[in-house]
Amino acid sequence: MPEARPTTDLLQIGDVADRTGLSLRTIRHYEEVGLLPEPQRSPGGFRLYSELAVERLLLIKRMKPLDFTLEQMRDLIDVRDELARPRLTRARRTELTERLREYHALVEHQLGRLRERVESAEAFAHQLGDEID
Repeated sequence: MPEARPTTDLLQIGDVADRTGLSLRTIRHYEEVGLLPEPQRSPGGFRLYSELAVERLLLIKRMKPLDFTLEQMRDLIDVRDELARPRLTRARRTELTERLREYHALVEHQLGRLRERVESAEAFAHQLGDEID
């Protein structure tokens, strides 16, 4: 387990919200559903988040528009965390890498769907623009 960092390196929830563009409510929700580790607390009881938590929130923010479920988010975070560990067996690393490939394929599929929606929206905007002229 990583060493606890001094509180001077930690951010209050408002600062995290500013850095991530997420609301306080959304950050607390992700904490409640287990996508974020429980934050440390200041002597006054304020939540304190590490840089790692900010990075994780930014990752979650990228998954959200791709329609990842909470379970998929949790699993992908777990896969990435485990792959970052230095001592994995070759078999386990291979298994995790395959799961990462599956998520990559899912992202590519969802990205294709988003591109189709953007193209449709652009065509519609163009059509409306033609009607104005």
